[in-house]
Amino acid sequence: MTVHDTLPTVEHLASPLELPNGQRLANRFMKSALSEGLGERDGAPSAKLERLYSRWADGGFGLVVTGNVMIDRRHHGEPGNVAVEDDRHLEQLRHWASGFRSSGTPLWMQINHPGRQANALITRNRPVAPSAIGAKVPGAMKPRALTDTEIRELIERYATTAAVAESAGFDGVQVHGAHGYLVTQFLSPRSNQRDDAWGGDSVRRRRFALEVVSAIKAATSPAFAVGIKLNSADFQRGGFTEEESRDVVRDLVERGIDMIEISGGSYEAPAMLGKVRASTAEREAYFLEYAASVRDLAGAVPIAVTGGFRTTEAMESAVSSGDCDLVGLGRPTCVVPDAPRSILEEGRTELPTAQVRTGARMVLGRVMDLRTMDSAIDLSWHTDQLHRMGAGKDPDPNRGWVETAVLLGLRNGPGAFRPKRG
Repeated sequence: MTVHDTLPTVEHLASPLELPNGQRLANRFMKSALSEGLGERDGAPSAKLERLYSRWADGGFGLVVTGNVMIDRRHHGEPGNVAVEDDRHLEQLRHWASGFRSSGTPLWMQINHPGRQANALITRNRPVAPSAIGAKVPGAMKPRALTDTEIRELIERYATTAAVAESAGFDGVQVHGAHGYLVTQFLSPRSNQRDDAWGGDSVRRRRFALEVVSAIKAATSPAFAVGIKLNSADFQRGGFTEEESRDVVRDLVERGIDMIEISGGSYEAPAMLGKVRASTAEREAYFLEYAASVRDLAGAVPIAVTGGFRTTEAMESAVSSGDCDLVGLGRPTCVVPDAPRSILEEGRTELPTAQVRTGARMVLGRVMDLRTMDSAIDLSWHTDQLHRMGAGKDPDPNRGWVETAVLLGLRNGPGAFRPKRG
């Protein structure tokens, strides 16, 4: 841990934040969603998942967001996803949420449908999407286009999952509207080429996201928070643009959204996995510039930025400048689960950066794309740390790439090196 004799300024990071629905966060740190892969075979949360979250419950966060929970058990994004489409696992969900009652930290469930990014090997169902256009990532299957009736049913599924989450004691939900999943697929003209009420222009393409938020609001109480993780852009020619994203922000605010987390990219153009320009990486927060540009549009709705934050100085600056209201921490919390506490109470000035790369590069580079391999290895290394904590162990910062690659293959089978994250 890096600690100076004079503790860094954390005045703004330590300040509380009240959301539009009245929910109060004790500070400006948010544990962002990470795909844990610790659900049971039937989609229920496991004891390992509860054990992992007990580490974050004691970590000093103002808000903790779970990894993506599937709204439809027929379509999973990754092995080990929790799925909530009714109340069949209500007691297990209550156990999961109850671990946060004593800490006072709100726990939100991130809810998601993978759309064309579904792992068909897990559920053996053909993926669905706005249009029958496959994702250009290894192992992706061409989806079939959703019917109007199916789209409306999916909107109700989001609402049902949120209502079950509230019954279980979660404090809110976050709709996953980034990284190429279903909501993003509706927003992008590259993946949504419909010409009906759900596509054809930017207004109709964003209808699905807005209807999902409205349906959740109608199915839950006013005290239950509803947030969204939204792409600033998908960084592909002819795709979802920052201008269109600003229009979505404006409409979400009108629909009563309680928080917007900014991210970007998809698994075809993975900006969220650190694939950014050096000048952007030096600023640490990959999407902070865009977040600042929508600050006025958001009004009283807090903006969170996740991706790249490592130093206390950069985090404090981002909040004190007003560019964002919440600092999202993802991968660093795999190694330092009490990152906020160590910063606010112990004076930590920097969080570790673990970028795990494939070895034997001269040999493996001849038979595979090392960039894809590196992304998969790096993400799986962080997932392994989550599994260690789920097993009651501490993270292992010295874990090597070979052991990570073996476990990645065992967990995911032939599609092992297709990068995924919550």
